[in-house]
Amino acid sequence: MFRRAALAVAVGLVLAALPGTRAQAGGEHWAWPTEGRRIILKPFLAPPSPYAAGHRGVDLAAGGTTVRAPADGVVHFAGMVAGRPVLSIEQAGGVLASLEPVRTALRRGDRVRRGEVVGVLLPGHCAALCLHLGARRNGQYLSPLLFLGGLVRPVLLPIGAGLPLRRADAPGDSFL
Repeated sequence: MFRRAALAVAVGLVLAALPGTRAQAGGEHWAWPTEGRRIILKPFLAPPSPYAAGHRGVDLAAGGTTVRAPADGVVHFAGMVAGRPVLSIEQAGGVLASLEPVRTALRRGDRVRRGEVVGVLLPGHCAALCLHLGARRNGQYLSPLLFLGGLVRPVLLPIGAGLPLRRADAPGDSFL
């Protein structure tokens, strides 16, 4: 139990130290883009270099096929990439959210609102129905959890501060 909590704090410290990861898109959390329980099937795994292997987003479980815009923005791209339909939405602060595999009738330049239905989730990315959600700012991949509110910012306290700790295995939404 202690090792699990220590690992979560260590990962949080590393992510918080990355440049450009502290600001939220437009200063608010993104809306969850899928229906159903908030479950992350595969986490963000930052590549060690721009062209190295990694998982440049998160795979979110989907309880249906409706996909919603995570934040207000403008469609940056809607089309096929490597044989899969991708929708990218540019948001405040130069943040680009990419959703796949999503079939959409939207076109480049269309405005979308936070929570608006933007497309239909297609099968094929995961064994179960899931949405791949990516985030970039200035070409740098970021964990979408920074915008969804799924990463708790670590706060280092002096030993013996007497504050209660949140249990890593507490019931609720599953973010890791």
